[in-house]
Amino acid sequence: MKHRLLFLSCLSVILVALAACSKDDGSDTPLYQYDSIEYDANRKILITYFSWGGNTQHLAEEIANMTDGTLFRIETVNPYPTDYNECTEVAREELDNGVRPELSSTVDNLDDYDVVFVGCPVWWHTAPMAVWSFLESSEYDFSDKIIVPFCTYASTYREETLAKIVELTPGSRHLQGFGTTGRNTGGVESWLRTIHIIR
Repeated sequence: MKHRLLFLSCLSVILVALAACSKDDGSDTPLYQYDSIEYDANRKILITYFSWGGNTQHLAEEIANMTDGTLFRIETVNPYPTDYNECTEVAREELDNGVRPELSSTVDNLDDYDVVFVGCPVWWHTAPMAVWSFLESSEYDFSDKIIVPFCTYASTYREETLAKIVELTPGSRHLQGFGTTGRNTGGVESWLRTIHIIR
């Protein structure tokens, strides 16, 4: 009987500890504050994206076509290798060392835009460091913007990458993001209608 009571006591302590941890990990906090916004045809839309193999550029162009938004490509001073294996090595080294690559492109009139889409491929389970450079730049203030993340990926880590874009724009309002494999753009129009960017 004593052993049973001791076991139950220990079990209750473990359960309490696990409950405390689950509250602290932020898992019950929604990734996006807003499922949608009220449609406004007068909103100015900017679609920013980083693309290496062309998949994310293809998706960004599709979004621009449907929203009449302005495209802006995030580019680095030192281009990434065109060879896939070499590129992944550089990307991994940047991530491991927290490198923010210098960018060669700048948005001259960010203040003019109300909605900013931010897109990229999934690199090593997260957004490429070039996107970190862009969103952390002191040249830009995203605090009053509506941010809409999107990404392209091979098989997994879509949500982690979208979450990183949200994390890098803490003062913004965030709408539900979108991810797709390769150059598949199926579902884009439905997504844009769901979040009330288009009608």
